Order: sequence, then C-alpha cells, then structure tokens
Amino acid sequence: MSQNHSKSVLAGLIGAGIQASRTPALHEREGDAQGLRYLYRLIDLDPLQLDSNALPELLLAAERMAFTGLNITFPCKQAIIPLLDELSPEARGIGAVNTVLLKDGKRVGHNTDCLGFAEGFRRGLKGVALQRVVQMGAGGAGAAVAHALLGEGVGQLTIFDVDNSRAQSLADNLNQHFAGGRARAGGDLPTAMAQADGLVNTTPMGMAKLPGMPVPLELLRAELWVAEIVYFPLETELLRNARALGCRTLDGGTMAVFQAVKAFELFSGVTADSQRMLEHFQSL
Repeated sequence: MSQNHSKSVLAGLIGAGIQASRTPALHEREGDAQGLRYLYRLIDLDPLQLDSNALPELLLAAERMAFTGLNITFPCKQAIIPLLDELSPEARGIGAVNTVLLKDGKRVGHNTDCLGFAEGFRRGLKGVALQRVVQMGAGGAGAAVAHALLGEGVGQLTIFDVDNSRAQSLADNLNQHFAGGRARAGGDLPTAMAQADGLVNTTPMGMAKLPGMPVPLELLRAELWVAEIVYFPLETELLRNARALGCRTLDGGTMAVFQAVKAFELFSGVTADSQRMLEHFQSL
C-alpha cells in the first residue's frame, strides 16, 4: 500500500448506543502515528433519535461532506446492504457489512469483522477443541463470526437467535459456502450446551447498556471455552462467570482491534501497525 502522507481521512461510525466506542481513538491514534490527518466521528442513532431507516439520509450526507468511508455497527450491518453499489466477496458471502468505502461516487461494502474475529480467535484460543460449538446470535456480527468459526475448522456450529428464522437462514447461507452441512439452527439450548466444546456470544447482551447473560449460568461448565464479541465492558457477565468456573475465555477486544486494523487500511491506503493498535487498545 502506498505511504501517502499528504492524504487526509474523514471517517465515521454509524450505530446505536456507541458513545463508549474505542474505534475513533484507535483510528485517530494510528493516523497520528502514520503522519496522516485522520478524523473519526461517531454518528450515534440513539441521541439523534434515529433508527436504521435513517441510513439513506446519513449515507447521502456523508457523501456530500466528502467522508472517506464509514464503519457500520449494530443494528445496521444488514440494513445497509441495499443502499450500496458494490460488495466485496467477503461481505457478499457473509451477508453483512461493517465498512463502507465512499470513492469515485460509489459506495462499496466490506466486512472486516470476519477477519477480525478469526485473528483474535487464533491468538487467544489456540488449540481448543472445535468439534461442536454453540453460537448465540445470528445478526450482522453473528454472520461474520459464524463464517470465521467454520473457516477455523469448527465441526458443527449450532446457532441460536431470538428470531429462529434468522438463525435458520444464517445456517442455510453457511451451508452454501461450507461443505458438509456443518451449520444448523438450534432448538434445544441445554442439550446443545451439554455437548459443546465452546460457546460464542455475538449478541449485544452483556454490553454496558444491555447487561445480562445470553445463556443461563447453569449451562456453563469448566470444560467449555467461551468467546465474546462485546468489548465494553471488556469483562462481561458471561466472561466473569466463565472464568470463575475455570473456562478458557476470549474477550471482544482482539476482534475490535483487528477489524479496525483492516478498516484503517481500507480508508487510508496505508498499512496499519497491528501491534501498536493492540497496545493502544489495551492502554484505553
């Protein structure tokens, strides 16, 4: 990638309840270190009293104000897709977008969540058993994580969601991309948990604004590994309870950092220093 230090970047994050996001600081600090003029703005739907129906208006405003690109988070990762001109192969396969590049009058959707989760998983849960895994949540982040899990070699992925049809359609999508019919929508959580090697939470449950656990405490046991994508707080109720039982755990921090590394590179055209970004995240 070209080291174009005369370039300026104006980026933003669209989502609901994102005041605590570390993403602006991660991008801006790395931009400073690279000698770039790099501004990153939060576009929080909650204080604006908007929902995902405002996406057409927000995208148009960003284009008019010459934004370089936007990150997209809950609850907009799937709703944004019909408003885009092109999708990267990853974003198309996953069916969710978390990064939009605004370039040459075109809106191009990417997904850096999948790569971000996979990188964190390889670093933090090396060597764990992967025969059977339970995933809570089948939304935009859930779709990316499920692709990453099957890509990392999970034998059978059982997906639960408050909307069972959403879990089923994600499983169907995954089985089109991965051989062997390894994904399925779950019906019986206690049985699936009893048979599982690992549990992944991709729901917003556990966030500071949505406290609680995605599964009942009594379904956790020491042999399980437990992964989380929520990173504010870094230790969710789920992780705290899992650690108390002796489970191997992975917090949401590494996914947050590595999806940001890739988004930074898409926005700036400059190679990010992932170790520096990881250390900066930990210092926050």
